[in-house]
Amino acid sequence: MRWRGRQQSRNVEDRRGRGRGGGMRLPSGTGGRVGSIGCGGLLLVIVFAVLTGNDPAALLQLLSGASAPSADVGLPPADAAPPSDELGQFAAVVLRSTEEIWHEAFPQLGLQYQEPGLVLFTDSVDSDCGFNSAAVGPFYCPADRKIYIDLSFFDQLSRRFGAPGDFAQAYVIAHEVGHHVQNLLGISTQVRQMQARTSREQANQLSVRLELQADCLAGFWAAQAHRRQALLEPGDVEEGLRAAAAIGDDNIQKRSQGYVVPESWTHGSSEQRQHWLREGLASSDIRQACETFSDQGF
Repeated sequence: MRWRGRQQSRNVEDRRGRGRGGGMRLPSGTGGRVGSIGCGGLLLVIVFAVLTGNDPAALLQLLSGASAPSADVGLPPADAAPPSDELGQFAAVVLRSTEEIWHEAFPQLGLQYQEPGLVLFTDSVDSDCGFNSAAVGPFYCPADRKIYIDLSFFDQLSRRFGAPGDFAQAYVIAHEVGHHVQNLLGISTQVRQMQARTSREQANQLSVRLELQADCLAGFWAAQAHRRQALLEPGDVEEGLRAAAAIGDDNIQKRSQGYVVPESWTHGSSEQRQHWLREGLASSDIRQACETFSDQGF
């Protein structure tokens, strides 16, 4: 990836070396409001409702009726210093690239993009979603609209899963940003509501579809970033696809227990994750991309 010398995001909070995640927790916002819904956003709402069999009016109410979050949600403390090491700077550059792409894409939906925060931590961290160790891997917290990552995960991705490379690392960050996009669009909330009314197996399938959509959204970012910013180099896409396959549920289950249980998947198989990353890379219109909730989603 051609990332060196590029602008870094200001929304990075470096808590590494502060023990239990460090810092004070900000109060979480109470809603998922993303502003007035234009024609593009209305179309997305209707399409999503049709694909999932839900009431479009209920989803519209979810998107437009919730109270707005506080202005500082997702932002680092005012005195936060930018990362000084190369890996931290890389993460900040990738986050800035996603900000630029999603700021351009959201107006197509009649919406305004709200940037997430990125928290770098070591070993464990406290968030508005609770206390987590690095063992859970990178995660997105919708309550405070922040992405949390222990950058040592990238070393595991390379050594344990055989998926090295800077684009493989960028794909991980972009996937979590994809969850932020889903949160802003109300999709994550809608899925959680559906999961509460279904069986465990059906809930797992919905989780898989949500994760695959985040993979696709990561691919969409990468494609748009390359077109607008000339970000990718030869071999980068292959790095991302290797990473997608490496962290597929079937591959992880084979490594950890020696057999595969599809009914327990939460993120999708290696083949599914690669497929939807490719779909995102091939997409040019966010209004028509990443329909993982359709009958053809699998």
